[in-house]
Amino acid sequence: MNKQSLNKNFIIKIKNFFSPFYKSENISKIFDILYKNNPEEKKIAMFVGGCVRNYILGEEINDIDIATTYTPEEIKEKFKDTEIRVLETGVEHGSITLLLNNSKFEITTLRRDVKTDGRHAEISFTEDWQQDSERRDFTINAIYLDRKGKIFDPQLGVKDLKNNIVKFIGDPSKRIEEDFLRIIRFIRFVLKYEHKTFEPSTIEAIKLNLNGIKKISKERILQELLKIISLKNFKNILKYNELKDIFSQIFPELKNLGRLNKEDLLIKKGFKKLDTKMMLAVMLLDDTNNHEYFCHKYKISNLLKEHLDILASNLKESRIDKNFFKNNLKKNIYFSGKKDIKNLAILIFFVNKNFSYEDLTKLIKNIEKIKIPRFPFNGKFLIDKGFSEGRRIGSILKKLEKNWVENDYRLSEKDISTIIEKEKN
Repeated sequence: MNKQSLNKNFIIKIKNFFSPFYKSENISKIFDILYKNNPEEKKIAMFVGGCVRNYILGEEINDIDIATTYTPEEIKEKFKDTEIRVLETGVEHGSITLLLNNSKFEITTLRRDVKTDGRHAEISFTEDWQQDSERRDFTINAIYLDRKGKIFDPQLGVKDLKNNIVKFIGDPSKRIEEDFLRIIRFIRFVLKYEHKTFEPSTIEAIKLNLNGIKKISKERILQELLKIISLKNFKNILKYNELKDIFSQIFPELKNLGRLNKEDLLIKKGFKKLDTKMMLAVMLLDDTNNHEYFCHKYKISNLLKEHLDILASNLKESRIDKNFFKNNLKKNIYFSGKKDIKNLAILIFFVNKNFSYEDLTKLIKNIEKIKIPRFPFNGKFLIDKGFSEGRRIGSILKKLEKNWVENDYRLSEKDISTIIEKEKN
């Protein structure tokens, strides 16, 4: 961990000590409404999940999850005619989102499982906090915190959290069979909390239930995958042989996982950690249609697909065109932009074993040095030359631009006249 990260963590710990999140103005308003006409000692609502884990570990808190004995209908009634907006985001699962001063708080009724099929759980509401804790996946995900900062820990998760242990509640196989997505969540939590050793029964239960992941919707799987890839220490998966093998069986398209070993060198030299889009590109892109299959399989966003398509196209072109980064570099930057060409250079560093760090830095310096001129013509220029507005203007501009680029970003009056006259005829 670098000095900057240490300083940031220290500041967060000081802030959590003197001004804990549960004493914030927004949260106080929410709990005042929940506890109205109820004694303070009664367990009506408590924090749970990531905000509690982060509070205990002295880490930054982003999302606030609240568990409550109130049903969704009772929650809606409680917050009716208040400044707090109620969004029915997951009523069928017992969840309501509260919106206050542009901050969101998810509040969920205590639940117990009635029936599970590996994908969805049929639930019933309960007022029993122990029952609610028993249906959760990991011990560290069943730690509750009340509005005064007192911890309720029915599954002994605090000890596991402080010892970086990710452990299923009760029988691992039973927990997994309730929702097979928990296999992928286990991978994420192990990496996030740097769990060092695994109970043999846990790994055995995961391996026996791997086929169950086929029952899970691709949307839920993709959401978990993106959370895993965005972890700051995702590449540490390469240190866990059993975990890496399980991950590769679930996501066979990410077959170039080993390339990530080279990221340490870049970070050591001052490069930023790869973002999620680049991480996917490094693991997916090769000479096959691997990334296209992945995009189709998981129905990824158009934005992410476009990013992968551009990198794949440029990677292919750079292998065909020996002058891609030489004589044609300026042209490629003009059409793709410096950001995409720099991303391509970084991708090649991971893909090509013969492309060294020195090669990468030299290429990036060359990319940065190049100044791209602005295309000097527009629609008004053609209208002034006698063309009518419409699609044809766009077509002529593209031809002018093509000739302008091919002539080293220059066009004489004669060249312009020749192109225009040809189009008029």
